[in-house]
Amino acid sequence: MSVIKEYMSADHRACDESFANMENAVHDENWKESKKLFESFASDLLYHFDMEEKVMFPAFEARSASAHCNPTPVMLMEHEQMKKLVQDMRSDIDNKNKDHFFGLSETLMMTMQQHNMKEEQMMYPMVDEAMESENGMLLEEMKKLER
Repeated sequence: MSVIKEYMSADHRACDESFANMENAVHDENWKESKKLFESFASDLLYHFDMEEKVMFPAFEARSASAHCNPTPVMLMEHEQMKKLVQDMRSDIDNKNKDHFFGLSETLMMTMQQHNMKEEQMMYPMVDEAMESENGMLLEEMKKLER
């Protein structure tokens, strides 16, 4: 059963849609709307990371401690890279720096796409397999996190 993969992949799509809406507002130089949509996107993305970092990754690592293939360190490193890009993009919106913003947003989009592919094709199936009897409870714990 792919409970984690299905839920988290759907959350990736929601973050992608939020990202596209924010980019459209920046493109139109609607800075008030850009700020609002950016904060919504950033909140969604950071919530997604929290579900993984605070619940899913620790549970997976505890369950598969002896496994020789542990992708979580790479996932965490990529989360940090994306968090930094988000901080820099916030500054660009605050400063209405459209050109620099789009340079960063292109980098973030490519990073997110590659990261999501790794999670959806490798990480989430590994979690679903390792946590098979508990993945429903794991998902409920993830959903309980505060936004």
